Amino acid sequence: MTDINIHKDGFCISTDKAKLDLDTIHDFLSTKAYWCINIPKEKVQTAIKNSLCFGVYQDKKQIGFARIISDFSTTAYLGDVYILEEYRGKGLSKWLMETVMNYPHLQGLRRWILLTGDAHGLYKQFGWTQISDPTKWMELHNKNVYESDGQAKNI
Repeated sequence: MTDINIHKDGFCISTDKAKLDLDTIHDFLSTKAYWCINIPKEKVQTAIKNSLCFGVYQDKKQIGFARIISDFSTTAYLGDVYILEEYRGKGLSKWLMETVMNYPHLQGLRRWILLTGDAHGLYKQFGWTQISDPTKWMELHNKNVYESDGQAKNI
């Protein structure tokens, strides 16, 4: 896949993994992201390696991120979406979602999925809805996987 680099109003969204700032991403995810507090840096690095990533930048400073896990044919999972707090309110999350949803290799998928505790309004603007029949979905969730020693715990 060819990397994209889109510029707007002094900001850039890029899929070039070489531009990603692992320290910044890890800092946000491990300290501010309710869904993965205390995630070890090595886990973030592996997740990035195995995902399509969208970095948001002002100049060369990373200020946002989104990650896609997909087979690029039928299904995509959207995760780890954030814009640093001091850059919120500038329309960057909407621009990031537009860029993700319009990415050429993510077109024509049968299903997109995500988990969110607080950004329903953002995703609804892009056609996302509540799961219509939650009885068809199952999960195996270990919310304490990143406890103090950083090792997975038995469920």
